[in-house]
Amino acid sequence: MTRHTRRDLLRLACCSAAGASLVSGLSKFGLVSALAQGTSDYKALVCIFMFGGNDSNNMIVPIDSRYTQYVQARSVLALPQSQLLPLQTNGQANYGMHPNMPEMQGYFNQKNLAVLANVGTLVQPTTKAQYQAYQNLPENLYSHSDQQDQWQSAQLAGTPVSGWAGKVADNVQTFNASAQFPPILSISGNPIFCTGITSRPFTINPGQPPGLQGFDQTAASQARYTATQQLLTFDSGLSMVQAANSVTGQAVKFAQVLSTALQNITPLQTKFPSNYLGQQLQQVAQVIAARSALGVQRQIFFVSYGGFDTHADQLPQQVQLLTYVSQSMSAFFQATQELGVANQVTSFTLSEFSRTLEPGSNGGSDHAWGSHQLILGGAVQGNQIYGTFPTLALGGPDDADQNGRWIPTTALDQYAATLATWFGVPAVNLPSIFPNLTNFPSSNLGFMG
Repeated sequence: MTRHTRRDLLRLACCSAAGASLVSGLSKFGLVSALAQGTSDYKALVCIFMFGGNDSNNMIVPIDSRYTQYVQARSVLALPQSQLLPLQTNGQANYGMHPNMPEMQGYFNQKNLAVLANVGTLVQPTTKAQYQAYQNLPENLYSHSDQQDQWQSAQLAGTPVSGWAGKVADNVQTFNASAQFPPILSISGNPIFCTGITSRPFTINPGQPPGLQGFDQTAASQARYTATQQLLTFDSGLSMVQAANSVTGQAVKFAQVLSTALQNITPLQTKFPSNYLGQQLQQVAQVIAARSALGVQRQIFFVSYGGFDTHADQLPQQVQLLTYVSQSMSAFFQATQELGVANQVTSFTLSEFSRTLEPGSNGGSDHAWGSHQLILGGAVQGNQIYGTFPTLALGGPDDADQNGRWIPTTALDQYAATLATWFGVPAVNLPSIFPNLTNFPSSNLGFMG
């Protein structure tokens, strides 16, 4: 699942690695102001990125009179109506969820999970006629790398150098006045999502202790460790070397803070699935458990899972993929309940696009545009499908062409701004994070309490 391209070099140019399990883009400019006044509440956002383009047409399916239209268009990819898990809203079940997501169905019906329908990257509200005339469209709509960048940055043209979560972190620095640790942590590499104008992410691998590895408590080992720290503070007279040393030194310092905090938490009783997504979310839960020791009041986390580029054999692949997503998100929500922060932690999905309603060859589907996303947490106004569900007709009013590529009816900017508002970003600052937000009628979709 290699996603690094030429543009990644621009992002990582100022970053330094400290040991095999420590990759961090921290800088002195990313530290929160010690003069700011913090607050006593805590909130966290947890992004779950499904790399490859999740086919949400089979994640959320109409089970009312529109099901016939779905079957006609989906053909060999259509799921049997009897297997779909009903989503009860206002005493009716007009939609069903993929049969391998019973945990998410349960949370939807219990009002902890919301679905946002047909959301995507948009410069402005876009009609089919405008799409066909190429008016104000995001660049390279069906490109994996471009759409991943755009979903993570809200910048729909050019090469982004910062992500919307990083800029959200920039805007809530006052909440973390006494923080001993950065506000953003990635358990999945160093994505553009986490890099702000001043905020920089701390990155760890799930299940591995943070910090420099290969040192123990023997005198010789501690001497080597001390020498390593001295090298990082040595004045070489070279500004670039000094800057890199400063970054690495900060990374080592924060790794020590995190390592100490994690050693002192009470082990979680919640059982997580053993898949990689479950391991990442377990690591997030452990860091949240250490929030008091870290002194943080606002945190953002990034985790991911790959394999959603289902050009062939989609049905059996989605069985495993969506099972992992459902079970892992469920375990994480249970962990937040165990920690007493279920109302303060919101997890949400992103993916670069959905896939065509019409099947491709070999039982797969092609790249598309608008997609459905999940939002889970105690503060979520669940048991609702927000946004406008597309008309499931090939070549119909919501189809960009003839294959079932939905023109989004809700913008990424609106989706992310709703999360950012709940997180504490002032309304006046939202346009600086989401540059196309002012083109849309609402900056709050209402799915957060």
